[in-house]
Amino acid sequence: MNRYETPRVPGEARIRYLDADFQILSPGTFVRCAVTGQTLPLDELKYWSVSRQEAYADAQAALSRYQECGNTP
Repeated sequence: MNRYETPRVPGEARIRYLDADFQILSPGTFVRCAVTGQTLPLDELKYWSVSRQEAYADAQAALSRYQECGNTP
């Protein structure tokens, strides 16, 4: 582990979010929602931001972050 990285919970994956797909950088079984902190199993991951490289639990959390960053739908 790089000393500048934050320690991960065992089982938490590191992901690179791509357009319509994601790449697993470090294996794990879940990621955390950037808005709610909820754990999301990788097989249920449906919402993420490529530009912010963060995952969301649902469409409402994604919209909330989108608006929080000064964007309007």
